[in-house]
Amino acid sequence: MKTNNTEGLTMFEINVLIQQGAKFVAFPFIFSKMVKRIKASNVYFIRPDESTFKYALKHFFLNLSEGWRIFPYGPIYVIKSFIYLIKGGKDYTETILKDLSTNKPVYNSQSRLSFK
Repeated sequence: MKTNNTEGLTMFEINVLIQQGAKFVAFPFIFSKMVKRIKASNVYFIRPDESTFKYALKHFFLNLSEGWRIFPYGPIYVIKSFIYLIKGGKDYTETILKDLSTNKPVYNSQSRLSFK
């Protein structure tokens, strides 16, 4: 799973920002390829002074444009995405931090987190 908005941050900086109120938030969306429906989710690192509204709105419109075509569950996913818009996304901070501590990410010379 790709995490957006963590470019150039070390694990130490991520932990400091999380202590200040940052979080990892996911916004699920659904789209269709022929008969197959694909549920996906983008995870964003939301800094303490940043709002989740712009990310939630983008995914809501994506669900609104694509979701209604997928019958019978499409309308349900559109409504669910609206609920995530109101709530500010689904918080995955603890899950991702646990995964990061298990996989021991290393800071490399290209300013990105990599996993062993």
